[in-house]
Amino acid sequence: MPHVTLTALEARLDTPSAKGLAHAVSATIRDGLLVAGDRLPPIRTVAAELALSPTTVSAAWALLARSGTVATDGRRGTTVLDQRSGGTVRYRAALERPSTFAHDLSTGVPDPELLPDLGQALAGLRTAPTTGSYLDDPVLPALAEVLVADWPFAVEEVSVVDGAMDAMDLFVRTQLRFGDRVVVEDPGFPPLVDLLESVGVQLVGVAVDEEGLDLEALEATLREPVAAVVLQPRAQNPTGVTMTSRRAERIAALLSGSPTVVVEDDSAAGLSPSPLVSLGQWRPEQTVHIRSFSKSHGPDLRLAALSAPARILNDLNGRRQLGQGWSSRLLQQVLLGLLTDDVATAQVQTAAQTYAARRARVVDRLRERGVEVGGTEGINIWVPVQDETAAVVRLASQGIGVAPGTPFRIGPSGPGGHVRATVGLVRDEAALDSLADALADAATTGGWNGRAR
Repeated sequence: MPHVTLTALEARLDTPSAKGLAHAVSATIRDGLLVAGDRLPPIRTVAAELALSPTTVSAAWALLARSGTVATDGRRGTTVLDQRSGGTVRYRAALERPSTFAHDLSTGVPDPELLPDLGQALAGLRTAPTTGSYLDDPVLPALAEVLVADWPFAVEEVSVVDGAMDAMDLFVRTQLRFGDRVVVEDPGFPPLVDLLESVGVQLVGVAVDEEGLDLEALEATLREPVAAVVLQPRAQNPTGVTMTSRRAERIAALLSGSPTVVVEDDSAAGLSPSPLVSLGQWRPEQTVHIRSFSKSHGPDLRLAALSAPARILNDLNGRRQLGQGWSSRLLQQVLLGLLTDDVATAQVQTAAQTYAARRARVVDRLRERGVEVGGTEGINIWVPVQDETAAVVRLASQGIGVAPGTPFRIGPSGPGGHVRATVGLVRDEAALDSLADALADAATTGGWNGRAR
């Protein structure tokens, strides 16, 4: 078995580096020559047979371990893991909750009562748009025109995909490689972290302050090559932070001259009172911008728009041709109707004002109770707590479901923790006040170690 494995690795080793060897192991697993439970040959054996240093092999094994491809257990060696057992680990930990809560605020979804009325958009539809060929333009020209006119920086073309995570998946699968270093916000969005970890990139978490990514931490990270920086420019999930123009310009300056691609996920489009600040204003040739309509117009529309440099957009569109090809033009027609209808536009603006008022009421009341919540907008709040598990349990006992903060964290969370509550789902003032009081009590709830409960 070791000889067969070494032969397979040698045949797939493109470059004599840790990343190259990690790629070779990954390809060998993908080709079925290594399966779950198989042991990799000892480090010194691999080094000798493939003319690599033991340090290089050890670094490759570390890359594979971080990606969940293998597990190393001292003298027992390094074992290939079941690749089917990965997936949405953080996402499930953050969002899988019993459905018995009177108030399930763990979901991060918009209030269905605040979504625009589809009646007018649907009334004009008689048949699905005509498709003469599977190679027809994947975006309705009229929709593309509306999107380009409202884009945060000048672009010639946009694509429409099946939601923001579809856009992210297309970028990750076509642009990132095993071992690439990728900067993400800490705390960040669990499904994105799951996606990135699934392809074996090295995640580098950078803290978020009240203006966006922390500049000192980002600058330190950029001392080594970074393939991509992924950020949320408005209403960052979970913190509610919106990036300032000053911070965006500083980030652009730090990235000046580098090949690093910035990927922006604007999930708050339509619902944010803040003007959108995009790094594409300074680095259009290195910026992928994604605009989601899930929060503003409905998660089940499954639509997002994206722009990217031509070389990247061609890769993304080419990859889509191997799969679904295009997003439903029928749904695109519905979205176009919503974006161009004055009534629907007014309804989205009302939703934005309502969410802002709900958030402000809870945040203000928490402040009165001595609990400071950062951020400025969005449907979620990121509440600091003394004991995360105790806070989640206490709230659950009152029929309130919240998401624990740990799955949102990239690095160690330190003492205490956070919970994320989707306060945008709470509709009346009395209920908002009661929620704030419950959150304040939970924030100071300790564990079973003699602290206050």
